[in-house]
Amino acid sequence: MVHYIIVITLLALGLAPHCLSSKTVGGGYLYPQFYDHSCPKAQEIVRNVVAKAVAKEPRMAASLLRLHFHDCFVKGCDASILLDSSGSIISEKRSNPNRNSARGFEVIDEIKAVMEKECPHTVSCADIMALAARDSTVLTGGPSWEVPLGRRDARGASLSGSNNNIPAPNNTFQTILTKFKLQGLDIVDLVALSGSHTIGNSRCTSFRQRLYNQSGNGQPDNTLDQSYASQLRRNCPRSGGDQNLFFLDFVSPIKFDNSYFKNLLANKGLLNSDQVLFTKNGESRELVKTYAYNQELFFLQFAKSMIKMGNISPLTGYRGEIRQNCRKINA
Repeated sequence: MVHYIIVITLLALGLAPHCLSSKTVGGGYLYPQFYDHSCPKAQEIVRNVVAKAVAKEPRMAASLLRLHFHDCFVKGCDASILLDSSGSIISEKRSNPNRNSARGFEVIDEIKAVMEKECPHTVSCADIMALAARDSTVLTGGPSWEVPLGRRDARGASLSGSNNNIPAPNNTFQTILTKFKLQGLDIVDLVALSGSHTIGNSRCTSFRQRLYNQSGNGQPDNTLDQSYASQLRRNCPRSGGDQNLFFLDFVSPIKFDNSYFKNLLANKGLLNSDQVLFTKNGESRELVKTYAYNQELFFLQFAKSMIKMGNISPLTGYRGEIRQNCRKINA
């Protein structure tokens, strides 16, 4: 009761206690109650539109989760990934990690349209993406968390940042870890966030080298289970079929659970960047085992790591803007 009174007093003074707010990488505070007065229905609007989109196409949950990830790793969580090319802006949608691959933009557009009717010029596209990622996780059976809010939208994009900062499926373990560390994320965050591959799909082009030419010697990856590999070869030939889709977690592809980690124990991770978590580093190997045996622990850490990722260098205060259309900067 005393704690409750202290929290209320702090809020009345405009001092959100640490448990309700999170200091971000790059300063500024984000907190879950940011829109409580300016747009009380904000979270409900996001949840409703995302639920409808995922009911129509289950794969959309993974796409929205990935969109937030690909946004945050480039200049911070500022919705720069949503900008189309125009004027001096070269869209991040053209980058190698995003071209023919990033999706869910229309769902964000739909949420924004409803939001602008409900409370114009109030809720940022960056916050919409952070909420959509959380709701996508929950809708597919994963954990929930309070999303710290208050991000603003970038007035520019970075094609080179998108090409260089986002971990690639064929990167070495060390390269992936370095890319995470540059964002203020550690090895625990890396393994937990990789667990988002418990839902979604990947294209043949993202893992073909594992099937035919892992090290440039014409040999398949020997850390890949051979019967699983031969199954994959049926729809991922040596050439052609680049866009053919495969489940990242073939056991329960539309359910957010810990079977992704169990697959890694069985050498049935689809991407090189998945399997190296088990084969190339002792610490990450132990984390993979832990999450494979304890789903609750994975869920707890995933929620923590998502909050941490959502705190990468957001624009707050007077920096950036609240875009009216997520695809272009305000006139």
